[in-house]
Amino acid sequence: MVFEPRPMANDRHSAIRPLRRGYLARLTAGFVAFALAVAPLSAQAQENSEKKGPRLLRDTEIEQLLRDYARPVLRAAGLEKQNIQVSIINDPSFNAFVADGRRIFVNYGALMQSTTPNQLIGVLAHETGHLAGGHLSKLRSQLAQAQTQMIVAMLLGVGAMVAGGGRNSGSTNAGLAAIAGPQEMIRRNLLSYQRQQEENADRAGVRFLNATGQSAKGMYETFRRFTDESLFSSRGADPYLQSHPMPADRVAALEALAKTSPYWDKKDDPALQRRHDMMRAKTSGFMERPETVYRRYPLSDTSLPARYARAISTYLHGDPRSAQAQIETLIQTEPRNPYFYELKGQALLEGGKPNDAIAPLRKAVELSHRAPLIEMLLGQALVATDNKAYANEAISILKAALVRETEAPLGYAQLAMAYGRRGEYAEADLASAQAAYLRGDSKTARALAARAKTRFAVGTPGWVKADDIVSTKHLSDKN
Repeated sequence: MVFEPRPMANDRHSAIRPLRRGYLARLTAGFVAFALAVAPLSAQAQENSEKKGPRLLRDTEIEQLLRDYARPVLRAAGLEKQNIQVSIINDPSFNAFVADGRRIFVNYGALMQSTTPNQLIGVLAHETGHLAGGHLSKLRSQLAQAQTQMIVAMLLGVGAMVAGGGRNSGSTNAGLAAIAGPQEMIRRNLLSYQRQQEENADRAGVRFLNATGQSAKGMYETFRRFTDESLFSSRGADPYLQSHPMPADRVAALEALAKTSPYWDKKDDPALQRRHDMMRAKTSGFMERPETVYRRYPLSDTSLPARYARAISTYLHGDPRSAQAQIETLIQTEPRNPYFYELKGQALLEGGKPNDAIAPLRKAVELSHRAPLIEMLLGQALVATDNKAYANEAISILKAALVRETEAPLGYAQLAMAYGRRGEYAEADLASAQAAYLRGDSKTARALAARAKTRFAVGTPGWVKADDIVSTKHLSDKN
C-alpha cells in the first residue's frame, strides 16, 4: 500500500473556480460533490481539498476487489465501457462520493466499517446511481442558473437602494430584502434539488443491485447506521435546509423499496467475504495504530486475516525479523498469493534490503500477472540497489508499468532515478517533471521540464512532452 498526494484532475475545479468570490460560491461549496455522508464539506475544507487534492491510497489487492465489486453494477447501469475508476481516499470516516463523471471516491473508513461485501457494494451502487443519472453535470447547470438568478436579484436590490438615495430607510430596507429574500429562496431550491438527486440515486442503486441478482440489504444497513448516528444531531433540524433527505425518512423509503427485491435475503459468497475480510485486515494493518490492530485482531485470533493484519503492523512498527517470520507463515499457507510476496518484498525494501526484496517482488509480479503497481515496487527495488547493471531492467519494467498506470508519481520518480543511473539526464529530468506534475507540484514540474527541454533536441518526442508540461497551467495553480 502506498500513499499518493495527488490533486483530482477533473472538471470539479472548473465548476468551483468561476464562483469563488461571490456569496453563491460560499453557499454552494458543499454541493459540488455528491457525498454519501449527511454533512457536506465546509467551505474551508473544500478549498483546502482543491489546493492540496485528496491523498490517495494505492494498493493492487484492494483496488482489484473494488473493481470486482463495481463491475457488475456498472454493467447494469450501462457504464461498463466508461472506464469508471474507484479510488481510495486516506480518510478514516465512512464516506463515498463522486466528484467527476469518471471516478468514485471511497474513504478507507468505508472499507474498514463495511463488515460485508454487500454493504460496500451498496455504497458503490448508490454512487453509480449518481453517475448514471448525470447528477453532477445537472447540478452544475442548476448552479449556473442560480448564479444568474442571484446576480439579477442583487442588481434589483441595489437598484431599490439607489432609487431611495440612501436617505429613505424604507427604500433601503426594501433593497436589502430584495437581496436577502431571493438568496434564501435560491438556497432552498438548490438543497431541494440535491435531496431529490440523493433519493434518485438510492432508487437507481437498488435497481442496479436487483439487475445483478444482489441484495440491497447492505445499502439499507449502511443508511440505517447513518440514521442511528445522526438521530441526535438532526433533532429539530429543518428538513428543507438539508442537502440530504432526513435520515429516518430516507431509510424508511429505502427499506420499503429494498424489501420488494427477491434477493433481499441473499447472502454474500463465502469466497468474496473472505477477500473482504482480508482487505479489511490489510487496511487495519497499514492504517491503524499497533494497539488498535491487536485489539481488533488479538493473538488468540489465528485466522488468516488476523495474521495478515498483525504481520503488516509488525513490519511497520515492530521487529523486522519477527515480521518476516510472520510473512513467511502467510506464504506457506497460500504459496500462490501474490500479495504475500509483495508484502515480503515491500518490508525488505523499506527495511533497507533492496537486494533481498527483488526475488519476492519478481514472484509477486509473476503471480499477479504483471500488476503495474507491483511492477513499480520491483522497479524501485532494482533502482535502490544502486547497481547500474539493474538500471536497464528497471527502466524496461517501469516504462511498461506506466503505460498501464499513467498517473502514478512513484513510477515516474523511480524511472527518473533509473535514467540518472545511466547518465541520461534529459530523460531523468522529464520523468522527474512528470512525477512532480502528478503530485500537484506544478512549479517544480515546469522548472524540471524547462531544463529537460534544453537537453533534448528540438522537436523530439522528449522535447515535446517537456514543452507540454512547461506550457500547461495545472489545476492547482492560482488564477
